[in-house]
Amino acid sequence: MPHLTLQATPNVTIPHEESLLKSLNQALWNSGHFGKPTDIKARIVPLETFLVGVEDDEQVNGFVYANFKLMAGRDMTIRNELSEILMTTLEAELATAQSDRTSLQICVEVVELSAVYKKKVLGS
Repeated sequence: MPHLTLQATPNVTIPHEESLLKSLNQALWNSGHFGKPTDIKARIVPLETFLVGVEDDEQVNGFVYANFKLMAGRDMTIRNELSEILMTTLEAELATAQSDRTSLQICVEVVELSAVYKKKVLGS
């Protein structure tokens, strides 16, 4: 069901990507809004080319963008709660790992999946 996709600029330091994903999935699971831990899927998509603003030639600004897609039906209160969980976890996991050279922006968007969404589990 829910899908979390992180995009990170190359000037953002992520010490251990799998640990970050596990922390995010655990925080989402702890929210109590999902049926099974295996419902929560997460991935990191690295960005190669990026620009923040119009004149960041030294690339001192970086960002992590979290896009969290949910099945339709959760109200705005729950979506806001989930966005705060993701924001808080990302900040806790990434803040101390950044160099003094890079300014990090963390962005979180929670959206509903299309009504046309199919899922099938193969194997055990």
